[in-house]
Amino acid sequence: MASLEMQKFLDRNATGQDKGKDLPIEVQRRNFDAFMAGLPLPENILIDDYMLAGRPARKYFTSGVREDASLLYFHGGGHLSGSLDSHHSFAAHLAIACGTAVNALDYRLAPEHPYPAAVDDAVAAYSEMLEYTASENIMLAGDSAGGNLALACFLRIKREDLPMPGCGALLSPVTDWTGETIESGEMREYSLVNAGLYAGEWPLDTPEISPLYGDLTGLPPLLVQYAKDEFLREDSTQLGIRAREAGVPIELREYDEAFHVFQIFTNLPESRDALAEIGAFYRKHI
Repeated sequence: MASLEMQKFLDRNATGQDKGKDLPIEVQRRNFDAFMAGLPLPENILIDDYMLAGRPARKYFTSGVREDASLLYFHGGGHLSGSLDSHHSFAAHLAIACGTAVNALDYRLAPEHPYPAAVDDAVAAYSEMLEYTASENIMLAGDSAGGNLALACFLRIKREDLPMPGCGALLSPVTDWTGETIESGEMREYSLVNAGLYAGEWPLDTPEISPLYGDLTGLPPLLVQYAKDEFLREDSTQLGIRAREAGVPIELREYDEAFHVFQIFTNLPESRDALAEIGAFYRKHI
């Protein structure tokens, strides 16, 4: 049964109170950051703003954390919005859950910077982290479009013959920007608008844009969390099928009463459960 806090979110979504898809992108970005600003930070978290491969980044850690391992996180927001601020609380809680340093990356957004800018930023950040952390001790993680970026990063890492990270965690990831996995006509139309802004001149089934169509062989163990009734459910379940066909160890975790990227709302009991699961997966593979 959903928690009372979760039920409030589900009721709010059902009544359509969070509609804002038609607002200008700059307004959507400000609204997203403002909406997430009130979420709490965990006690004893240390935060350091710095530059990672030429992009702003934010490191979350606690005193005494192991120095030989790390996590690179990509925020969601449809590749059009989201920021270090929108995911401030979640990244901090993720550092506590995994017992590691979480490095959140402020990658470039569309439409100002369409594909491949975000993937270029992600891989550059990972490459710089390799200078001081062994690849097998790094997890790549992200939610929604950030999960898409993590998968694209894996594919680019393999193509460029870089050392593969130890594992990955994908929270309601976008794996197919063509819209083929979305049943709702309204949501498919909305998704395709975002996809076009992100892809620019590139076909939507380009593997680094829609990783579901890429060669997944050789990817590290993956954890995928998603909500049973969310519009991107098939993005996760189809990824599970393709990954297993490619011999990739993958764990799918379906949350029965939840919503798209509920994990980032750290005031929800269900978010705390999901974070604990990610932490356990991290410790299992790193």
